[in-house]
Formats: sequence, C-alpha cells, structure tokens
Amino acid sequence: MGTWATGKYAQRISDRSGMAFPYLEMVQEWTGSWVHVSEYTPKQPQLNPPYHRADAVALQHPKAQKKSGILVSLGPQYWPGQFLTTNRINVSNTGVVTGAASMMPAETPTEMNNQRKATMTLGSVTISIT
Repeated sequence: MGTWATGKYAQRISDRSGMAFPYLEMVQEWTGSWVHVSEYTPKQPQLNPPYHRADAVALQHPKAQKKSGILVSLGPQYWPGQFLTTNRINVSNTGVVTGAASMMPAETPTEMNNQRKATMTLGSVTISIT
C-alpha cells in the first residue's frame, strides 16, 4: 500500500482568492474551504451560542400549605337593578371552602319607583315627575 507524497514542491489553488499557494501552507476552514494561512478566518462565536437551560418554574416535590380558618365577608353590594348581594365564604383548617351567596331585591318595587321621582324648581315654577 502506498503512502502520500510530502508535497514539498506542490501548489494548491485557494478556494477564496483563486491564487496558487504552497500546498503545505494551506489550511481548511470550518466551511470546508481550503485557503492560505493569510486568508484564514476563524468561525464567529455567535454561530455557536452557549446552551442556556430554561428557568425553573415549578418545584419538583411541592407540598400543599395548611390553611387556617378564614372568614371572608364581602358585605352588601349594590348591583345594577337595585339588588342586595351578600357573600359569606368560610375556609376550614382542612382547606374545605363553604359559603353562601344570596341575591334579593333591596326594597319593594314601590320604594324603587318612589326613588325615581324628580322635582325641579326653576324660578317660581316647580315641576314634579313621577
């Protein structure tokens, strides 16, 4: 089996400039091109960014937190349409949520209509709208 020649007198054409250079002064770039040592450009570091793991979001072994008894009263709330809403939510020590919510008219329809009366006075003229 034969061996390779030393290339002491050989020349090679540069893939970048097309000029002939001594064979022993040629190097191969990361792109596979054979160029003279004076034409060589190394690979830019931005082409191989370092690996960054994703940020940890969840715990591997979470444990539920014990909840103490909490009483939340949202109090009366007035919704459009004159409704009174009462919410009572109770959270027990074991984390069980119980509660009641009710929605009932705040007053009778007659009382609601009485609130819609308007009385305006302009000079000596009084206008009453029911």
